[in-house]
Amino acid sequence: MNQIVSRLAIPVLFGALMLSGCGGGEKTATNGGKEEAAENKTVTIGVTQIIQHPSLDAAFNGFKKALEDEGFQEGKNVRYNVQNAQGDMNNSQTIANNFVSDGVDLIFANSTPSAQSALNATKDIPIVFTSVTDPVGAGLVPSMDKAGENITGTTDSHPDAIRKMIQFIDEQTDAKTVGLIYNAGEQNSVAQIQKVKEAAKKTDLKFVEASVATTAEVKQAAESLVGKADVFYIVTDNTVVSAIESVVSVANEKKIPVFTGELDSLKRGCFAAYGFDYYDIGYQAGQMAAAILKGEAKPSEIKPEYPKKLKLVINKQAAEKQGIKLKPEWDQMAEYME
Repeated sequence: MNQIVSRLAIPVLFGALMLSGCGGGEKTATNGGKEEAAENKTVTIGVTQIIQHPSLDAAFNGFKKALEDEGFQEGKNVRYNVQNAQGDMNNSQTIANNFVSDGVDLIFANSTPSAQSALNATKDIPIVFTSVTDPVGAGLVPSMDKAGENITGTTDSHPDAIRKMIQFIDEQTDAKTVGLIYNAGEQNSVAQIQKVKEAAKKTDLKFVEASVATTAEVKQAAESLVGKADVFYIVTDNTVVSAIESVVSVANEKKIPVFTGELDSLKRGCFAAYGFDYYDIGYQAGQMAAAILKGEAKPSEIKPEYPKKLKLVINKQAAEKQGIKLKPEWDQMAEYME
């Protein structure tokens, strides 16, 4: 990673950053390669996730794989304390506070609310986030070119994703009105909705909105937009994505195409997305965490990162169920999911 201080320039002093709360740090790390750097001490990583759904779970899997590739073997020299807030911000803050009390070596914050809670809880313990849509607007980092003192990570918002999705809807469909369903209490979602509207300024697209507070409200919100929206566009909202099947069921019945902000929802019945794999941004975050735990770089020295891969993917089965006729020209624009 070009943001991380060269591994050849700084001796690997794994364990120098954190000497407490590790549950097995009786040895001192020595210089050497990845395996040697990680083998002499067990570190504890506090994992906080706002809610359970496939995208966030995939990001965590990518995070663990990156650490494994860097010599951190679960059950051998790294322990994960995994906590899920079940969509409750109060729970999220309690989890973060408990991690600080326990003296974990690093906090992996998987979502915007999780990262905000972690930063509220500590300015000392390193925090690596992912699945955060607007790290700057959320108050986590001063800019995408500069990390916070103890926090850095990866965003789940590619600069071109929303613009390209709106362009596709405008140019490749007959849609005039786009239905937006989101949780207005999620800062990341509000930021995305603003970007959606900004991207549509040069088009004739109009929007109708339905806000939800819980996953139980998602289906009713989708039903409320029937007859008003020609298509649905679901941004990477934690609440709505957790219940995306509710939107899909309404869309399939009423023949309304569902566009989404991330690829994992295609597997759950959505039609198309300009997106990236959450596994990949989790992996990027895991590489950052490994550098921090090895003492190669401080969080403040690692710039936040955007997803590195962006692609258009179309779900053929969803297209059929939602009454969409595939166009030959899409063959050159998209990858297809059967």
